[in-house]
Amino acid sequence: MPTFDYRADNAQGHRCRGQLEAENSRHARQLLRERGLWPLQLKELRSHGDGHGTWRAGRLSAGDLALLTLQLSTLVQAGLPLEEALEVVARQTTRRRVAGLLWAVRGRIMEGHALAVALGRFPAAFPELYRATVAAGERSGHLGHVLEQLAAYTQARQASRQRIQMALIYPAILMFASLVIVAFLLGYVVPDVVKIFIDSGQPLPWLTRALISLSDGVRQSGLLFVGAGLALLGSWRWSLRQPIWRLRWHALVLNIPLIGALLRAMEAARFASTLAILGKSAVPLVDALEIAAAVIGNRTIRARMSTVARSVREGSTLTRSLERSGDIPPMMLHMIASGERAGELDAMLARAAEQQEASLAARIALMVSLFEPAMLLVMGTVVLLIVLAILLPILSLNQLVN
Repeated sequence: MPTFDYRADNAQGHRCRGQLEAENSRHARQLLRERGLWPLQLKELRSHGDGHGTWRAGRLSAGDLALLTLQLSTLVQAGLPLEEALEVVARQTTRRRVAGLLWAVRGRIMEGHALAVALGRFPAAFPELYRATVAAGERSGHLGHVLEQLAAYTQARQASRQRIQMALIYPAILMFASLVIVAFLLGYVVPDVVKIFIDSGQPLPWLTRALISLSDGVRQSGLLFVGAGLALLGSWRWSLRQPIWRLRWHALVLNIPLIGALLRAMEAARFASTLAILGKSAVPLVDALEIAAAVIGNRTIRARMSTVARSVREGSTLTRSLERSGDIPPMMLHMIASGERAGELDAMLARAAEQQEASLAARIALMVSLFEPAMLLVMGTVVLLIVLAILLPILSLNQLVN
């Protein structure tokens, strides 16, 4: 929201000056009159945008989006007009970027646009799923209830993402620490220890010679290996920005054992939960399928789900189309088929998504619980090999002395 520097006369005729935030100069003059001031001069100092939609917002975190949606739904269901609800939420937020975004949306609504249209000006902050659900709520006249469902959905997605991230933090730290410890041993500890055996001139066991060669490689070419690894990582990230390489990579990932099945399960849960919230918001099934397909992260699965949407548009049932795609687990297909037959597709989709997310969380927990002892076993094996490579020459010296 723009900030204006003003000069005005108060009720006693005294000249005063200050600053205030307003949507435009007309709004600023109105605010000054409400304060009992007669504006003489207004000068805009800073602006997040103008009245023609040049304000640009970055992405909102899932937590910020869920919080502002919940606050907005509470105020709308309490009977406040939408523009007043947006103003209240904007004033009470402590994040300047979120407040500026809400003021900009409110400005669009004050110009006569619908909320979904106003949100559409900022696609990076409000994804397509969010905008389509809001549009359906406006058409049905139950915007407050739909916003409440959106807030619950966003909070559930954020909680699920946080659980997965928290489960992966410890294994990642363990792997990093293991690599650092092994590199330190090979680069600084092993050379000083084995130098005694090299100076003795006696034949060394093959394990000790291999350890010495590996240690020399780490000391002489360690930075080169790190640079090559970073270059490969940069090349890989650049290639993922190219559509054709990204599609090939996503297809390859799905064929990796364990990881491919885990990704399929994650995308299936995301697809079902998205379709459920859209269905509850009265979005037509074909449109909901197209939006849910766009939410999927894996491009290969997204293409197959777009085919599902076209198949349903042409008259096929949802269950049969999903079965042909091969990306939905059999249990979810059975539940979706039951929902179609009973006319309770939205409820069954939500239940299937919850069940799939619970199963996914259990699988991730199992994989993490297996990964931790596996990393400890690998680390112990590496340390054992280093110790053996050092002890074998010592034992050989003792035999020679005896």
